[in-house]
Amino acid sequence: MRFAGFEELLCYQAEHDPDRIALRGDRDACTYRELLERVRQRAEELKQTGKSCLGLLSDGSLDCVVELFAANFAGLQLVMLDAAAPEAVLRGLIAYTDIDLLWGEEELCEELSGNLTHGVSDGKGKILFFTSGTTERSKAVVLTDHSLCQSAYNGSAKLPLQPEDCLLCMLPLGHVFGFVCGLLWGLSCGTTVALGRGARHYLDDMSFFRPTAVSVVPRLLGFLLQQNCLNEELKLVLVGAGDCPPQLLQAVQAKGIRLSFGYGLTETSSGVAISTGGDPYAMEVCPDDTITIADDGEILIAAPTCMMQGYYKWPQYTEEVLRHGILSTGDLGRFDEDGRLHITGRKKDILVMGDGTKIFLPEYEGALMKLLGTAELAVTLRDDRPVLVYVGEAEKKALWERLRPMMEQLPRGQQLTDILITGDALPRTASGKIKRWELQQKVGTWT
Repeated sequence: MRFAGFEELLCYQAEHDPDRIALRGDRDACTYRELLERVRQRAEELKQTGKSCLGLLSDGSLDCVVELFAANFAGLQLVMLDAAAPEAVLRGLIAYTDIDLLWGEEELCEELSGNLTHGVSDGKGKILFFTSGTTERSKAVVLTDHSLCQSAYNGSAKLPLQPEDCLLCMLPLGHVFGFVCGLLWGLSCGTTVALGRGARHYLDDMSFFRPTAVSVVPRLLGFLLQQNCLNEELKLVLVGAGDCPPQLLQAVQAKGIRLSFGYGLTETSSGVAISTGGDPYAMEVCPDDTITIADDGEILIAAPTCMMQGYYKWPQYTEEVLRHGILSTGDLGRFDEDGRLHITGRKKDILVMGDGTKIFLPEYEGALMKLLGTAELAVTLRDDRPVLVYVGEAEKKALWERLRPMMEQLPRGQQLTDILITGDALPRTASGKIKRWELQQKVGTWT
């Protein structure tokens, strides 16, 4: 079902199936009727505060979901924050996005309260998600409850859930894939959404909630398979937000579980293409979207119902990637003879980890070069983790000491996990650009 926004979605479900469980935690639950009542009550309380921009330090709880919907009902701009990010980073993001009210763990909110700002005058309906991949200030993508609901419709049109299903939300709501495919997808279909308790409880949540559907990033899928905890009731696994090794997808299919692979971006409110059967890498374009392939192989997307309004306060970056409603993704792809999309690589210098975390290499490596005083270095992946390749003679301990201030300011997923020192020159093109693929192949020879 297609909904214009959060309020229409919740009102519809509360009217048509009021007593069905909408959200279920490990200790509490609420029906669609109760969810709407709680959201409306909290929205009235938020209106009384006189605030205009709520920063949500999401913990994925039922109260958290009520708060995010209530902020939207109350006309506040909503900013999705990662509570695990370093406090220094959070302070900068709070000021950047004009937050004047915080929700989250009480002690952390108190620590950050001194950074609250004057709020906004035009934030109604806006929901900001941060891109990953910068070493300084992350860009905030301006989405809306309308665009997010259209994205949920696109997904449910290809992969409908039934009211009797149970969708387990295991991913952070601060990530647009987790928000749309872990929460809105289920609510749009009138399904019960089970709210997971985070990384420490992945195994417990699978056995406790016994979901019939789950959305995961590749690294999480690998962990679940390794621990052999895909429950018997599980019928559908949706994988997205990063490249996924074929062996993981095959392992799921071998268990008789339907598997789909999705492709999308924060800028398009999540998915624009999804596989529905057979080859998981052969994806059908979602109903509202149009995808074309440029002469150089870049994927270009027109998604009028789901496209971002732009990057918050950064019009120059918006203009670089979004022109006349067409988004230049930086990804490379092709269509097969059946018109299905295949992702073949990346045009941009971006590393994408299995959990969806991204590192924008020119900026990241530039910061490393300043700290270490050399241009003979590069960042690549080893075992799906970022590592530094350093050319020259040096001691790891000394290098780590020089890098420590930068690492402490980065989210955990963007921090280097090792330094590989080599006397071999970095593989480069005639114009001096690093041959990323060749470097990746050589990583195993350096220690």
